[in-house]
Parts: sequence; structure tokens; C-alpha cells
Amino acid sequence: MARGPVTIADDEWGVPHIRASSIPDAYFGQGYVVARDRLFQIDLQLRRDLGRLAEAFGARFVPHDHAARLLLYRGDVAAELAGLPAEVVACARAYVDGINARIAELEADPSLLSPEYGVLKLRPLRWDIADLVRIRSGDMGSVTDEVRRARLAALGLLDLDALVAPLAGDWTPQLPEGLDPAAVSQADLGILGDTEGPLPWTDASFAGYDPVEDRLDREAHGSNAWTIAAARSATGRPILANDPHLGIGGFSPRHLAHLTAPGFDVIGAGSPGMPGIMQGHTDYYAFGRTNSHIDQEDLYVQELNPNDPESYHHQGQWKRFARTTETIRVKDADDVVVTLRHAEQGPVLLHDPSRLRATAMASVSLRPGANMTFAIIALNLARNWDELAEAARLHVAPTNLHYADVDGNIGWRLLGHVPVRPRHDGLLPVPGDGGYDWQGILPTKQMPTLLNPEQGWFASANQFNLPPDWSSANGVTSFTWNAPYRYDRIAQLLSEAGSHSLSDSVALQHDDLSLPALALLPLLPKGLDGMAAKAAAMLRDWDARLGADSAPAALFEMLWSELGKACLAAIVPDTARDLVTSIDPRPMLALLTRPDERLGSEPEAARDALLASALGRAWEAAVETFGADPALWRWGDAHRVVLRHPLSGWPGIDAVLPAIEGGRSGGDAFTVMARGYVTARDHHVSHGASFLMVCDVGDWDQSLILSLPGQSIDPRSPHYRDGYATWLAGQARPFPFGREAVDAHIRHMTELHP
Repeated sequence: MARGPVTIADDEWGVPHIRASSIPDAYFGQGYVVARDRLFQIDLQLRRDLGRLAEAFGARFVPHDHAARLLLYRGDVAAELAGLPAEVVACARAYVDGINARIAELEADPSLLSPEYGVLKLRPLRWDIADLVRIRSGDMGSVTDEVRRARLAALGLLDLDALVAPLAGDWTPQLPEGLDPAAVSQADLGILGDTEGPLPWTDASFAGYDPVEDRLDREAHGSNAWTIAAARSATGRPILANDPHLGIGGFSPRHLAHLTAPGFDVIGAGSPGMPGIMQGHTDYYAFGRTNSHIDQEDLYVQELNPNDPESYHHQGQWKRFARTTETIRVKDADDVVVTLRHAEQGPVLLHDPSRLRATAMASVSLRPGANMTFAIIALNLARNWDELAEAARLHVAPTNLHYADVDGNIGWRLLGHVPVRPRHDGLLPVPGDGGYDWQGILPTKQMPTLLNPEQGWFASANQFNLPPDWSSANGVTSFTWNAPYRYDRIAQLLSEAGSHSLSDSVALQHDDLSLPALALLPLLPKGLDGMAAKAAAMLRDWDARLGADSAPAALFEMLWSELGKACLAAIVPDTARDLVTSIDPRPMLALLTRPDERLGSEPEAARDALLASALGRAWEAAVETFGADPALWRWGDAHRVVLRHPLSGWPGIDAVLPAIEGGRSGGDAFTVMARGYVTARDHHVSHGASFLMVCDVGDWDQSLILSLPGQSIDPRSPHYRDGYATWLAGQARPFPFGREAVDAHIRHMTELHP
């Protein structure tokens, strides 16, 4: 248990205010309450990360366990812990101890376990700080893009990749010397390709799964944040707003908590299973975050020794793979023994002696010192802007860190480990002979920062935002960035004259104006007939807002999907159709706005014909989706917020953990109110801001939040879905911080003793 007494004061919304006599004990309390409210969520993730699903769920999970174990850190765990600040390690140990303390209580009284455990006949795993070092989340998806580009290069069609992923600065990918793109195939992804897609909980798990749509959905998980100086604020104090866009549809990715100890006071939202607060504020400064973009992976093609396929050519000699074997326990079946290989660059994904070929993946997260799980603690312990700079060296993931303090300072810092690449741009696979090996990581002190900008505000929404006077060793951290529509709309409103209030920020977080729609509407051709004429007539007078109760919004979303398919059909040759299966909105709108020879000898006429055809098909799709009467169409009737248990469909789960549903939403992936969906599956919201905060920096009790759907994942809890309705309505609530304000809302007290 805790080293000293810990008090957990739960408020009326289920937020635990943890009061401890030491900082590590406060993290003990956080671990305890996360296990109290979200145990099955963190237990399932731990099983997935450690490669221990098959022992609980059966043989179909063996490949996933194999992949997970391949991506665990294989270095010296003790050395990694020794290299971290002692106070950070103490807090992490305490967090793990807090989880285990709650598990011990549940072992003593299993009736307190959430319903899944009874259905699945499982018991939770105990936690170990060594696992926080070993779990690194090594696969971030960019090697899949590298394979796609190589395959396009082999066809002489590499320029088509700009349709899928436009590159910053109109950069042209460079073909690495020594790479044979014709030899690259999907098989080079090895075990990662074999395990692509959702976990196979049921035979229907892959229903509606489309790998490209799934990747686009994951890449759209971004976030908005803006920071406003006191001079531009209606409060006379800085405002920091943040709404992280993560998956919506399963467990909530954020859990709220307030940690206090002598000299330490921090409140906000954390990621269940990761110690610390990711978005929130201390008593001195507020902090928020959005995803930035750093290309942190590369795929290396290895030549195997024909006389010894366990050796590969590297730096002029044959080197043997480091090999280990792992035994995967399997429920209701024999154990499975797998061989894990590692090359100089990283884990071996494919080992194919028949072709004398292997592939290995380099990932910054698998390097010594890349202990992202501990980074959030370090950020929480930092007391000011300068100390955050030191804490930033632990932060592996690419992140825009927003900052505002009670002295009126506002700042931005780019966090994340940037690999230093010799001779290549990271966009295609490279030979694994040593000539393209990374040369370390860019020093944190060289990363760009911004403090107190003259314009009095700054924002990030995953757009390209590197300062023009900054460059890394390769010029940019990444060539691929999100479309700028959310940022452009935020900037448009923040640039307006006048002061900005807390309620203005809440309203901006729910802004549903579609800039892509505004760009498209003037292009609608005239002189149409039939269904195309009906569609154009409905859209011409539309205000381009994607409201849940809007009929034109419903039609526009059908049109947007049809336009994507039509543009691809018009300009992608048959030989590349399996590689270019999606189009980014930037090149699509560019093609429609400025039609060129890709559409034929009369591009404007071809563009108008394409639009007319898409309008007709969109009307048909809207009738099929919303009914025959267009007066009754409503975007929110299809764009629903349905939260299902990740094991939904597993026998017995739905009976005890029914879906939380009924809510309707506006917006889409490109509005500030980001509510994305996967067209191949349905129109239900698949990602967006399940947690939103607006911080009044210095008068903390005036800060506002929203959280979906509630603090607990146990349906027996009063906080299982108590945030669902208010989140849908955009009704932000207070987020009390001061002792007096907090105590006015306390409803339950728990004392933890050594």
C-alpha cells in the first residue's frame, strides 16, 4: 500500500481528488483509482502489449502475441531505470503499486470485479515497473507507407502517392541507391502485415474493415489546441484550450484525476495505464498537447547469407541475427514457440530464406532511453517553462506542447525524438547493409520553441507548423502532415479583433463549419437535371455547417464520399488501383478547383461531368441512408455516437455491458469539432474529442471541461455514462481545483493506509 496515508475525495462527477503526504504517494493514489475505475481497460491493454492475449482468448491471437513480443524492448531494464530521474522512477513504482493494491482488494473480494471478468473467467494481471520499460509501442505505421511508395515506384507511378499523402513543400520522394523497388511487396511487412486490422474477438471482427480507411481514421486522430495571451483574453489572463482527438466507440481514452502533495498540485486527464496527467494544469501553469509529425520508423531490406540464412550482410560482413525464442501459452490448445530475430536496425519482421531476404524495422521507441511511459511524470514534476525543457528529453512521441502560466507567459515546444538519417528521406525502404543506418537522435535542445509571440495567440491542429527559420538535420521532421482545415478555421476566428472568452473557446471547440464544403460549393455546375439538379439545388444555399439536424450536411457527406471515388477512378490507372485507394482532400480539391490534363483534353468539362455524376450518386446514397423525403434528412441520424465494449459480440459480453448509444452528432474529420467516421463501415463517429478543456490560467476554478462518457467503465457505477448527454450537447462544466471549490462538490471519501 501507500508509504503514507492517501485520501481520495471523489466529486459529484466521479473525479478523484487525491491528497497525499508525498508526490510518489499521489501517484500511488492515481494508480489505485485508475484500477478502480478502468481495470479491465488497462488489463486488456497490458495483455495486448505484452503478447498475452492467446492465453486468455485462444489460438487466433497467437500471431498478435508474436508481433507484440517482437516489439518489446530487449535491452537492459535495470539500466533504463537507472538512467531516469530518481523521482520519476519513484512515482512510476508508486503508480504500479497503486494498481496492484486495488487488484489485491479485488482478489480478496472478486464480487467487486467488473462484469467482464465473470463472463470471461479471467483474473487481472499484476503489474510490474519492468513492463513499463519493456512496452514501447514500436509500430507507428509509416513502414506501410514506405512499402506503398516502393511499389508505386516500381510501376513508374510514384507521383500518384501525392494523392494519398501529399508531402510538405511539394517534396519528391528520393529512391534510395541500392533499393530494387520491384522486389518490394506487401510481404515485406512480415508479421505486421499478418496482424493488420482489428483484433479477432469474433468471426465478425473484420466486418466492414478496410485497411486504407482504417489507416486514414487512425491518422486523423489528432487534436486541437490554442493558447491565448492575457492581452487578447476577456479574462485578463491567458487561456489554454485543448481537445485531443482519439478513438470514439470503445473505452474512453482519458481518465480524470487531481493529484496533490506538498509542493505538487496537478489536475487533468491521463491515459489509463500511463502514470501522470497528459492535459491539464498545475497551480502555476496549464499544459495541452496535440500530435505533431515526426517520421520515427524505417524499413530495412536485408540480404541473407546463402550459406547461413541466420546471417545478414551489414557493413561489409555477415552478421548473425540476435535470436530468442518465446513460448506463447494458448487457451485450450498447445503452447506455441516462436522465434524472434533482431538485426542492428531493429526487430526482424520478415525472414525468408527461400528468397535470401529479410526486413527489419528501426523505430525510435525501441532505442535505449526511449521511455515514453515515464515522460508524462517528468512533465508533471516540472515547475515552469525552463524545467519543461529538461523534462522534454524523455518525451518520445511527436507532440506540440502548449503552455501558459500565471505570470502571463505563453509558449509552444515541439517534443519527440527525431532520427538523424544519412543519405535518405525516410519515405521508402532502404538497403540494410549499414549505409542507411540512423546516426542517433536530434538533441532535444535543437527542437523548435516559441515563447510569447507578438500576435498574442498560437494554435496547433496537426498541420505543418515548423517555423520557417528552423530545420532539423534533414530539413523537416516529417514530410506528411494533416490537412490544414481545422487549423485554418481556428486561426480565422482567433485572428478576429476583440477579446476571447472562455465560452468563445468552448464554442470554437464545437465549431462545425466545413472549409472543404466552402471550397466545393462554388464549383457546382449549372444546367443539371434529374437527381444531380436536386442535389445541387439543396447545396447551393447551404451555409456549409455540418449540424446534426442539417439535411444539406447529410447530402454533402454522401457527395464527399462519391467525389473521392470519382476522382480516383478518373486519374488512377488500373495498374495502381490496389495501391491508391484513397485520396487526400487537398489534392482532390486542387484537382476540382484547377482541373488539368489528368482529366483529359477538356479538363473543365470533364470536371463538371464528374461533379454532375457524383451529385446524382450522392442523392441516391442519401435516399438510401436517410429515406425518400429530403425534408426529413438529418446528418445526425447517421452520424451517431455509439460506444460499444471492445469485446462486443463475444458471448455474454453484450448482455452485461450493453452499448451506450442514442446520441447524434454533427461535424466530420475536417471541422474543428472533429467527429470522423469510417465510410467503409458506417457513418458512426469513430474519432474525436472525448475530453475537452478550457483553462482559465490563474483563476483555475473557472476552468471548464467535457468528458465522454464517464469516469468508470463498470455499468454498476453512477459514473458509467453520466457525461454522455452533456458531451453531446456541448455543455461544458466547471473543473474545480482549489480546496474550497473542490470540497463543495465532494460526494465520497476513501482513506488508503500503509
